[in-house]
Amino acid sequence: MKQQRIDYQVVPYSKIRRMMATAFRLSHRMPLMHGLIEVDVTRARAFLRDQKAKSGESLSFTAFLIACLAQAVEENKVVQAFRKGRKSLIVFDDIDVSTYIERGSAGHSLPMPYIIRAANHKTVREIHQEIRAAQVQDVAKAAAGYNLVQSLPTSLFSLFLHIIGHDPQQMKKYTGTVALSSVGMFGKGSGWGIPPANPPSLIVTVGGIGKKPGVVDGQIAIREYLCLTISFDHDIIDGAPAARFTRRLKELIERCDGLDDAVVASEPAGAEVAAQKG
Repeated sequence: MKQQRIDYQVVPYSKIRRMMATAFRLSHRMPLMHGLIEVDVTRARAFLRDQKAKSGESLSFTAFLIACLAQAVEENKVVQAFRKGRKSLIVFDDIDVSTYIERGSAGHSLPMPYIIRAANHKTVREIHQEIRAAQVQDVAKAAAGYNLVQSLPTSLFSLFLHIIGHDPQQMKKYTGTVALSSVGMFGKGSGWGIPPANPPSLIVTVGGIGKKPGVVDGQIAIREYLCLTISFDHDIIDGAPAARFTRRLKELIERCDGLDDAVVASEPAGAEVAAQKG
């Protein structure tokens, strides 16, 4: 009798992914409003390449985007509002940016949720250093804060999500006040991503980067454009504040907001002294 050939493999479906799937199902009715935009990141990318050539350090592009996102929300805080009952909204002062960071586990890269707390009070360099520290953190230690939640069966986890969904303080603790997903940055070329409906009320999805002609100072030149999807909970955010926020975010990214300080901070102390003497 011939032995049956096995043409597949069984791989683990992580508890974190199962939690995310449950959360997505529970929030699928959120009326998301999407804006798909292109942002000229030619200057920012050149800035970061130059920084690496001079110092050998790769400053995080994601950290730069998070810093710009936090600043844009700081100026338009209604976009990070949470519902409190039927008649009130809660708008927090601090901007906690939820994102995903890849950590190594048993030879595999495991994306895990991470929240940059009070990102509106941090520089690009401080966010960069926090991300780098989180990337090398032990996976078990990083997941410690989620162990109790992860231990819940699906039915109780759904109940837990329903309860915290009505408590802005708990939502801030577990989901942040805004989210940035950079899944599109792992590929090449332009393209947008559309996120599933899930908290919080503002989600920025980073797509691909493509090159195409653009007009700069009246001249046509090849530019690098980042595709961004800006998604809002339309139950909370109207079109006008959404447009103001989007316009401001685009402006901050294109003018390389915060990168000057990040680069200066990384230079050796002697460089500044030499520059002053020169």
